[in-house]
Amino acid sequence: MPAQQTTLMPAPVPAPRSPRRGIRFLPPPLRTRPGGRRLRSRAATATVWYLRLLAVLNIAAVVSLPFREEVHEHNAGEYFTPYLATAGLVSAALALFLAVVMRRRKRAAWLFNLLLAGPLLGLYAVALTRAPYREHPFNWVSTVLTGLFVAALLLGRREFDAIGDRSNPRLALAVGVGGTLVTGGLGALLVHATNKVTGATLKDEIAYTLLRGISVGPLADRVPAVHAPRWADMTVNVLMAVTFLLVLYACFRAPRGARLLAEEDEQRLRELLDRHGERDSLGYFALRRDKSVIFSPSGKAAVAYRVVGGVSLASGDPLGDPEAWPGAIDAWLAEARLHAWTPAVMGASEEAGTVYARHGLDALELGDEAIVDLADFTLDGRAMRVVRQAHNRVRRAGYTVRVRRHEDIPAEEMALLVDRADHWRDGATERGFSMALGRLGDPSDGRCVMLECRDADGAPRALLSFVPWGERGLSLDLMRRDRDCENGLMEYMVVELLLQAKELGIDRVSLNFAMFRSVFERGARLGAGPVLRLWRSVLTFFSRWWQIESLYRANAKYRPVWEPRFLLFAKSSDIPRIGLASARAEGFLTLPGR
Repeated sequence: MPAQQTTLMPAPVPAPRSPRRGIRFLPPPLRTRPGGRRLRSRAATATVWYLRLLAVLNIAAVVSLPFREEVHEHNAGEYFTPYLATAGLVSAALALFLAVVMRRRKRAAWLFNLLLAGPLLGLYAVALTRAPYREHPFNWVSTVLTGLFVAALLLGRREFDAIGDRSNPRLALAVGVGGTLVTGGLGALLVHATNKVTGATLKDEIAYTLLRGISVGPLADRVPAVHAPRWADMTVNVLMAVTFLLVLYACFRAPRGARLLAEEDEQRLRELLDRHGERDSLGYFALRRDKSVIFSPSGKAAVAYRVVGGVSLASGDPLGDPEAWPGAIDAWLAEARLHAWTPAVMGASEEAGTVYARHGLDALELGDEAIVDLADFTLDGRAMRVVRQAHNRVRRAGYTVRVRRHEDIPAEEMALLVDRADHWRDGATERGFSMALGRLGDPSDGRCVMLECRDADGAPRALLSFVPWGERGLSLDLMRRDRDCENGLMEYMVVELLLQAKELGIDRVSLNFAMFRSVFERGARLGAGPVLRLWRSVLTFFSRWWQIESLYRANAKYRPVWEPRFLLFAKSSDIPRIGLASARAEGFLTLPGR
């Protein structure tokens, strides 16, 4: 199989962290009976499925004529429908969105449903005291269903503890006012242009538009001066549904995690790297300043992460003492739950993946990291013939490589190298997150290693930058080259580093990450199954744009040791969302206006 998924045992999520900087303290767990917790969880889940069912029924009422007419008859007569059950896309969008945010256990969504369904249940109860309503069994059914929903809300209230951003109410108000004015204006113009009845005033058209935005039922038919065609009614309803979804998103959006790496946090991370940096080749990338960090209660371990699109995206292994990793992971998961973030880890090693699995995350193998052990590296032999020929050809062309620590490069020369690197960058977006530092030439990164390549005329043509991997290792950070340079220049530079590494006290070098490496390797072997061959063909096709196979081929030239890296996630249904967040974090997907 191209990827293996590991089923993991669930673990309880601890309480949220303190908002203070430094070590996050976890309060003692609440003493609750297992049966009561199970009942609350089931009640909360029932509210989600109720909203999902209503979303499906509302959509069916819109697209199905007999069903829509049935709902129209009930709404027009002495009947009332259960909470959020109307014939309109606005109600469908509302129910579907509320189902999503209720599944994430957001407190604001729970309160929103209670404030809508509670008074509605009271109105139903009052209405049933009157004989015309009491005689219809459907009204009793609606009241019972709404009552069960409210009871489930109250029973599961302690399950909804996720908080939102403080700016959400102001943003939702601005989006609601602006969106209503825009969609209402467009809808009124459409109604005015398609009205089949003469003599309608602007007030009538606006009233019809607003009523039609709520439902495609007979509610808007109470404006006799306006009669628009069915397609116009649907257009107005869709516009209002989109506006309503934007308002809901603004109201319930998760906090963006604006607390980035502070100077104090960076210093503590560097201390952890000094003691345990040799464990993970990606450890130094935790010092990216667009990340946040959360420490274990003992302060001996930390998880670095970044919030992208409601996903708390950690990268690599936790930093620090492995015995303290569980405390840092617990604190990270607690913060994710507190803010309704989706937890995910990109590029974890097998050791860290095992620890994450004990905390309720599943694992999916992403690919392999190419690591060259200098004790086993040689240019001799048939297997290294291609690399050896490329190295000799570029060297004969007069190219030279200079290897230095960043701290040994004068400031003026470093500024020129940074300018060259920006000029050679492919595109305006800086790519990289889990395996890139995101900066070059910072004084705090003095132990990084720079490779500068010049041609026979002394003009700079390419550069490579490596970050420290403990005391005796390097991890590739940056590759930039002039597009008009000699073919094979990168191979020449990598080989020169490997040949000169002992002078720097380096024993191992981590190169690029090869996504789905095992698929390309096993899929090309004799006897590979049809599923594996098909998966390899699909990846080869997409490699035309994303260089999936070419990265594997480029790394395989050096005969490295392949270390698997994993994606960790809580639910399989979150993988598409995590994939989008990862693409945004790595710079492959940029939202408009960002």
